[in-house]
Amino acid sequence: MAEKDAPRWGLRPLMIVQAGGQGSRMDVLTRERAKPALPFAGNHRLIDFPLSTAAGAGLSEVWVSDQYQSSSMDDYLAGGRPWDLDRNHGGFRRMSPQEGGGGSQIEGFAGGNAEDLFSLLDQIGVLDPDLLIVTSADSIYSFDLAGAMARHLASGAGCTVLTSHVGRSEAKQKMVVEVEKGREEGRVTSVAYKPSKASTGTVATEVFLYDPAVLKRTFARLVAKQAASAETELGDFGDQLLPELVRRKQVRAEPMTGYWKDVGRPQAYLQAHRDLLAGRVDVFSHPSRPILAPVTGGPAGLVSGNGSVENSMIGLGSVVRGRVVRSVLGPGVTVQAGALVQDSVLFGDTLVEAGAQVHTSIVDTGVTIGRKARVGQEPSGTRLSDDQICMIGKDSTIGRGAELSAGTRMEPGSTA
Repeated sequence: MAEKDAPRWGLRPLMIVQAGGQGSRMDVLTRERAKPALPFAGNHRLIDFPLSTAAGAGLSEVWVSDQYQSSSMDDYLAGGRPWDLDRNHGGFRRMSPQEGGGGSQIEGFAGGNAEDLFSLLDQIGVLDPDLLIVTSADSIYSFDLAGAMARHLASGAGCTVLTSHVGRSEAKQKMVVEVEKGREEGRVTSVAYKPSKASTGTVATEVFLYDPAVLKRTFARLVAKQAASAETELGDFGDQLLPELVRRKQVRAEPMTGYWKDVGRPQAYLQAHRDLLAGRVDVFSHPSRPILAPVTGGPAGLVSGNGSVENSMIGLGSVVRGRVVRSVLGPGVTVQAGALVQDSVLFGDTLVEAGAQVHTSIVDTGVTIGRKARVGQEPSGTRLSDDQICMIGKDSTIGRGAELSAGTRMEPGSTA
């Protein structure tokens, strides 16, 4: 953290990256991997964004809380080394579910991000941080965390929620945040978690800064209420925790500058790649806080013969002899002569044989798309919906001449 941004000397912040969700809305793509392990922009994964944010702010204590398919991130996380978090004292730490620990009666998997945080209270207490930053690993973003920390501490708030503006239809799927009238930054007056009708397009980005003492007291009140009412779950932050803090006037909002998008749905995931190719994603444009990832080797991508690439990205070791349009290819993808890949994301090590066509699709690793097969179709307009997107699970085989309609979901390891 730069000296000018340091909230005070001796500050000991802790970041907890909540990476344990099943990611069921991503369907076949998260059958065998945690959602934070999903690729983005070819060489990155979703977990890179919060860990790079921590590295950019100079944090020395970063925990990753995982539970679903946690082994799918083992090699990639590499003990925090890619983000300079592998240290003898502090640094990177994996937090997995366990029975008999934590400040709760929760056993096994947590039922939401508030429950997950509550289960870590005892271990947080041992570290005794001055400031607690809690974030998901579902979103694409880059922001000045050090500055946000300084402003949070100066405000004296119990919680700062980073916000972003989205369309009201999208806001209905998130935590809608209302701030003091006429202001973007200031005291939060109400929150509504996944409301049937959004009163505003301002939503929580799932990046929260907490005063640990306030958080502990608030959880204690909620647990006492649970005991009196026989409730058993704390759920997500928007269910009980944030509403309780808002009632006590302890929450402030701060707009997150720059691009932000939750990519936990197929439509949002593909749209974020569309935004990337259109130059609307600025997250890789900050030299002072680069988005880091494990270093991978291999030859550069190759466009050969009559191959063409239009407004696309191709990964290391990929070979294009056909046509790629408005798409992102991960490492080791081969597009043979006469094949077309359009408006799609192919994760890696996939073969698109001669004459095949892939439209508006998300294709996992190790897939073979046979000669003259047709996967998906172009949508009638520019707006996307989940049911327009084909999703192909890893290690699947699409036979010669097969046709998969828009919205098809193909399970990992299956054949069509």
